[in-house]
Amino acid sequence: MRFFDRCFDSWLNVAEGGKRGGKNVLITMAFCAKLETHPSRIHLIAGVSTATARLNILDCDGFGMLNFFEGRCRAGQYQNRDCLYVRTPVGEKIVLISGGGKSGDEKLIKGNTYGMAYITEANECTPEFIKESFDRTLSSPKRTIYHDLNPKAEGHWYYKDVLEHHEEAQKRNPNYGYNYGHFTIADNMSIGDDQLRRALSTYDKTSLWYDRDIRGLRRAAEGLIYDMFRQDANTYDVPPIDLVDRSTRTIACDYGTTNPCVFLDIYDDGETIRVEREYRWDSRKEHRQKTDAEYADDMVEFMGSNYCTIIVDPSAASFILELQSRGFYVVPAENNVIDGIRNTSKLFVRRCIQINKNQCTALIDELGVYAWDRKAADRGEEKPVKEKDHAPDALRYYVNSLPDWRINVQT
Repeated sequence: MRFFDRCFDSWLNVAEGGKRGGKNVLITMAFCAKLETHPSRIHLIAGVSTATARLNILDCDGFGMLNFFEGRCRAGQYQNRDCLYVRTPVGEKIVLISGGGKSGDEKLIKGNTYGMAYITEANECTPEFIKESFDRTLSSPKRTIYHDLNPKAEGHWYYKDVLEHHEEAQKRNPNYGYNYGHFTIADNMSIGDDQLRRALSTYDKTSLWYDRDIRGLRRAAEGLIYDMFRQDANTYDVPPIDLVDRSTRTIACDYGTTNPCVFLDIYDDGETIRVEREYRWDSRKEHRQKTDAEYADDMVEFMGSNYCTIIVDPSAASFILELQSRGFYVVPAENNVIDGIRNTSKLFVRRCIQINKNQCTALIDELGVYAWDRKAADRGEEKPVKEKDHAPDALRYYVNSLPDWRINVQT
């Protein structure tokens, strides 16, 4: 409530912290309340993509702008840009909707002066977009900017290039107008104690993800990526007798020509994901590259007569076409690396991923060495080292295909 109250007297408002801390709901309420009487006509909401802006601000778990202004807002376009028209006591407002995560997105918001700007997941947007949004509000009669964000590494550009300057200005001048709030899931009053305990139990409390998602701390990604993987808890010797009958089968593929090509044979009964077998062709070790047709032949042999969906590395366009030409049902994988790693880690902690230790030795070996890139971490970036990552990538492709409720089933 203190943060919310300060939103009406501060020009820059930043809400940072862990997952489900209520940041979006809080800032959306402040943005909407201030929009009711703001003298400017044109305003901006944005995210890493327009879809993110719509989800986090317009919808916002049912507490977004569409709910706040229900009956007095309509979707439309302004200057060929998507927007929301809102009727207020002081006239109609135009709220433009933009993405800011791609190079060149800053051009989308040029040409207008915005009274207010709300950017969700601000540290996922490009530096150029953030700078342009600051510039575009300079002449507003009641300049107000809102940012919400989940923590990144301490050296991330957003902290150095944006927050540090305003933090120092606020220290020098208590009336500067910088309002910062830190939030965790424990601040979300819609979550009861029992539900909170269940949510916390899905995390390894020594992990990067617990520090970030739950404690809301800025942490660099370093060391082993899957340090929560335990051979004594995440592997098995003998598959269940009814493995095939009770499970949905999927084959996940990380495609490679000079790099290894990996297939994982995955059985999922809705509770436990079992990686039963693996295929691996390493052209460097075998001293011969295979063609797409040869890999497709290998897929036919690997799959056998029990046909199933194949999830394939989205960059392997020619291999996907080859498989489709043979009648296979192929789904290009969702390649969100960081979210995929986070979700795979949570499933390892809950022991919901089990790997056949006798049939999947390469996958187990790579999980034991798959690491964060330290040089990237020093730059405030998060990237895995691009080696020994082929089987973990295939596993991540499968996890990325799961619905959210499978990842957060205990919450």
